Amino acid sequence: MDRIDLVLMLMQQHMNQALHAHQYIVDRRRRRRLRRRAARSIWVRNWISRRPEHGLYDCLMVELRNEDPRAFQNFMRMPPDMFDEVVERLRPALTKKTTHWRAPLDPGLKVALTLRHLASGAKYRDMQYGWRVPHNTISIVVREVCMAIVDEYREELLKPPQNDEDWRQITDNWMRRWNFPHVIGAIDGKHVACKAPANTGSDYYNYKGFFSIILLAVVTSDYKFMWIDVSGKGSTSDAHLYNASCFERGSREERHCWIPTA
Repeated sequence: MDRIDLVLMLMQQHMNQALHAHQYIVDRRRRRRLRRRAARSIWVRNWISRRPEHGLYDCLMVELRNEDPRAFQNFMRMPPDMFDEVVERLRPALTKKTTHWRAPLDPGLKVALTLRHLASGAKYRDMQYGWRVPHNTISIVVREVCMAIVDEYREELLKPPQNDEDWRQITDNWMRRWNFPHVIGAIDGKHVACKAPANTGSDYYNYKGFFSIILLAVVTSDYKFMWIDVSGKGSTSDAHLYNASCFERGSREERHCWIPTA
């Protein structure tokens, strides 16, 4: 056997080994997929399917609405009439089509889930048992409802003063209610806890010891928001965030950028 035949034989053996390794990996992945499919023996867990009979939205909230409206307000942070108004305004954005797989969640349930999460700060895994909604579904619902609230109420509730008279009214309210002259708003920052975004290091790690996004806001004398900025990283100081905002820069166009993009 000459040298060329030896090299060809070794190359053929190497190719065969590579093919066997590739086939082994493909077969292993196929077996894993089949095992995962076979492991799912039920589509909806029984305790979740009994949501209409035992869930908080269909049972407890109905009782509180009919028997104790003050307890309902404490639970949802708003009276029943206001809750119904919010649900009706958000219903077009939150309504999903009914399919052959399952019925969609009621918009009222989505709003109640989100309000309770925002009010209590409870984890999705803790909420899923009382509300009988899976934790991964709750995580999607909360984002969906929050975006719907922003889209529906942004222009109405975050409307800047339009003329000199509006600014004068804000100043008069500060003087009348708090005895502060020549004031148009109170400004402060709030750390909103979050998971650290990928590849950001310690940019979002604040001095309080957790990851956060900073909400910088200006409010009127009766606690209503006039301007917000939610783009600040947790490690940024309030002064640095304010100096980098359009509210501080002062031009006429930038003064009206009341809802700046991140």
